[in-house]
Amino acid sequence: MNAAPADQIRLLDVQDLDVRLQQLRHKKRSLPEHAEIESLTKDLAQLRDLHVAATTEESDCAREQTKAEQDVDQVRQRANRDQQRLDSGAVTSPKDLENLQREIASLAKRQGDLEDVVLEVMERRESAQERVGELTQRLASVQEKVDAATARRDEAAAALDAEAATVTKEREVVAGSIPADLLKLYDKLREKEGGVGAAKLFQRRCEGCRLELNITELNDVRAAAPDAVVRCENCRRILVRTSESGL
Repeated sequence: MNAAPADQIRLLDVQDLDVRLQQLRHKKRSLPEHAEIESLTKDLAQLRDLHVAATTEESDCAREQTKAEQDVDQVRQRANRDQQRLDSGAVTSPKDLENLQREIASLAKRQGDLEDVVLEVMERRESAQERVGELTQRLASVQEKVDAATARRDEAAAALDAEAATVTKEREVVAGSIPADLLKLYDKLREKEGGVGAAKLFQRRCEGCRLELNITELNDVRAAAPDAVVRCENCRRILVRTSESGL
């Protein structure tokens, strides 16, 4: 393949622009906010699980407290009825009086035990409520950090996208001045060789593979016509000759 030396040199300009685009894409993928958001999102998921567990515990305690308070109320009402019967004098039989008094005493003990249960459940519920409140605050704090990191990431990504758009337009202009067959070969090699399809021959060294050409390879390059498209024998990339090639 042949191409004017000026076109081959412009190929290096395209290569530089492609490297810049590659760098911009890598920089966008590697923004520190990505890792920060991922870590914070994991924290959020864990906190949400803890929050659900604490909320469930608080709800369970609330139901348990309601049930215990209802049990206390039922015992209290029955004890009040028994006390009213005792105070009314309607029960005259000594045995019935003894049984009634025994029942009132038993109900009093039962009411005391149930009230202890109510207090214990209230303490557990209060602890659960405090835990829910604490986790709610922590969730809000972490969510705020996620939102801030997301905003920073989006701002940085937008700036990189804008720069990439500018570089892409510049590449289109430069690439448009290069013969189609030369550009096609370059694009094919660039895709195959990790993003580098053309390299400068600098001081007898291929800037693509960083290997110095041996004397035979140098003689072949020297003998090639100025418009010949030379390939590196080591990496097979297009080897562009300049005044700094050391030939």
